[in-house]
Amino acid sequence: MKEITVPTNLHCGSCVTKLGKVLDNHPKVHHWSADVSKHDKPVTIMGNLDEKEATALIEQAGFKTTYGIATTCTMQATPLVAEQPAAVAKNRFWSDRKVWRRAGFNTFNCLIGCSIGDFAMIIYLQVYHPETPMWLQMGLAIIAGLLTSIALETTILHLKEKLVWKAALRMALSMSLISMVGMEVVMNTTDFMITGGKAQLSSMGYWLAFLPAALAGLLAPLPYNYYQLKKHNKACH
Repeated sequence: MKEITVPTNLHCGSCVTKLGKVLDNHPKVHHWSADVSKHDKPVTIMGNLDEKEATALIEQAGFKTTYGIATTCTMQATPLVAEQPAAVAKNRFWSDRKVWRRAGFNTFNCLIGCSIGDFAMIIYLQVYHPETPMWLQMGLAIIAGLLTSIALETTILHLKEKLVWKAALRMALSMSLISMVGMEVVMNTTDFMITGGKAQLSSMGYWLAFLPAALAGLLAPLPYNYYQLKKHNKACH
């Protein structure tokens, strides 16, 4: 996977939307961004494609690049978001259903990774070291959850994106630790409020407590992940 930046003639929000119809569902495009506020209107694409393929996709959407000629954007009347009233721009920023779906999927993957290490550590400590102070149990559970989440993301990047293990690990570590830490803290706090921190493995109530804890852990970082994805094309898992 590599990053390619191509100067273009995009000039408005409609141009970006039009380009997205070509790039969003392309199998070789992992994520992309466009900055129409800069002089050369760069489009940056991260994926498994070369410069020629990236240029061809941009031109397929109907735009000119430094490397070729294509039809210019003919869409009218949609001003830049920065030129719209602040309230309108804010509402449009938070109303992208496609980004919400992707952020939700990414956050759910993060939840799975965090939950594996989190609950495994809690159960281990409750069964074999029940004298461990609660604050230490929560701290160790958070660390274990972060490690399993990073391990899961590394594996996904290696298998799905065909990255070598070292590169996959580096990218996994660059994901949003703020999101993962927030998820871990909320999950453990919710679980503690319901169960009192006691892992009663034979109790159905203990296992049912996982549902609200997991839901809280999913919802807490979701707006942050949406923001990162929408603004910077960065996502936790």
